Amino acid sequence: MSSQICILLTIIVYLIGMLYVGFHFSRRNKTTDDFYLGGRKLGPFVVAMSAEASDMSSWLLMGVPGLAYLSGVCDAGWTVIGLALGTYLNWLFVARKIRLYTHATHSITLPSFFSNRYGDNKNILAGIAAVIIIIFFIPYTASGFAACGKLFNSIFGVDYTVAMILCAIVIILYCAMGGFMAASTTDLIQSIVMSIALISIVFYGVHAAGGLDNVMENAKSLPGYLSLSQTYSVETGTAQAYGLLTTFSMLAWGLGYFGMPHILLRFMAIEDENKLKLSRRIATIWVVIAMAIAIFIGIIGNAISKAGILDVLNGSDSETIIVRIAGLISQHGVLAAILAGIILAGILAATMSTSDSQLLTAASGVSENIFHDILHVELDEKKNLLVARATLIVIAIIGVFLARDPNSSVFQIVSFAWAGFGAAFGPVVLLALFWKRSNMYGALCGMVAGGAMIFIWKYGIATLGGVFAIYELLPAFLVALVVNVVVSLVTPAPSKEVIDTFDAVKKM
Repeated sequence: MSSQICILLTIIVYLIGMLYVGFHFSRRNKTTDDFYLGGRKLGPFVVAMSAEASDMSSWLLMGVPGLAYLSGVCDAGWTVIGLALGTYLNWLFVARKIRLYTHATHSITLPSFFSNRYGDNKNILAGIAAVIIIIFFIPYTASGFAACGKLFNSIFGVDYTVAMILCAIVIILYCAMGGFMAASTTDLIQSIVMSIALISIVFYGVHAAGGLDNVMENAKSLPGYLSLSQTYSVETGTAQAYGLLTTFSMLAWGLGYFGMPHILLRFMAIEDENKLKLSRRIATIWVVIAMAIAIFIGIIGNAISKAGILDVLNGSDSETIIVRIAGLISQHGVLAAILAGIILAGILAATMSTSDSQLLTAASGVSENIFHDILHVELDEKKNLLVARATLIVIAIIGVFLARDPNSSVFQIVSFAWAGFGAAFGPVVLLALFWKRSNMYGALCGMVAGGAMIFIWKYGIATLGGVFAIYELLPAFLVALVVNVVVSLVTPAPSKEVIDTFDAVKKM
């Protein structure tokens, strides 16, 4: 049996397993609360692992190793440190608070929480938040579909469009059938598959490079490659200084966590908020280890290329390093080919675990917050579920349409969308949970200012270069925070009912 057939069969078995999970949970969805939040019945382990799997996406298995392969530890390292800090602080300060607050205000989506938190009876906040979710999540979902298509196209030579549509169909089916519980359970499975992929690549890669000593000697021979204050330049073969501003820009990735709807939904869905401490420990440990291994894989890959076992990879080709190493593994017999299939399924899992969460979040924004809250269309639970599933399918179809170009940039879209949510929602979430004086007007202006500043900075100010050429999330987050505070202070204080709810949640 050829290695490609073994790999393909392994991936097919994996995809069938995901569909089975969707079918299994389809019978448990009786209400929209079940469909979007799993009835708030998630256990601590599932919450932890599904939150991090939906967060990492294919960036973990492609973007991080590729960046480390080319330029060494510095660029990838500071980004990873920022993400690790953001993960921990989000679990520490936000998780329990938002679980309690959304339960107290009967909120099943992030936009509905914004309106309910501030007594916004007209649901203006929910409507604006839903629009922001659609703006940033539909292209984000499309990038996931595109990554799936590129994976199959690069491995098997399958037509990109056909592969992309088939992967999208699988994601659509298990999400539409099983809703949040299916997405969370498959995310748990996918985090395990991703872990197997990372560990397997490390052990084989070190062996292929001639041992750990060879890997480290190669890294030490490249100027700035192992430094956190310098980065290695492929073009010149020299070390380049890594400025303090650039360091803070990379650390700013961690700010994005406070505004990620698909991660915050996991906090809202846990069955027992007192078990979030366990979830925090599991999630933080997994994230730190997984991202550190991803960087190390890039270092290993560079050593393998220098040893002549793999071609030297340039530019975006460096992001295929795990795919290339999996190809080497598959040449060692049937069992090795199956392992390679699991590794490649890990990349697919990383993409799918993010796409499914984005689909559900975008669908909830349309069906629950626009269709129900803004247009005031009242339906029974059965019809509500039908609308939720139909919305999810329509959004996915739009995502497929946007992903039809095989040359579309996956990771630039991910970076931009991450910044968008972090700036638009992050300050609103933090002030809503921790500042009593925050009001609806501040939240609304801050949300709009954060989302708008992402576009203004990236496509306007950043083009000036120099100190302005930083990751747009940092300045946009700060602008949104200041606007929220200032507008809240110069407009009327929240109503007594809103303040009473805040105080009641604070005492829990």
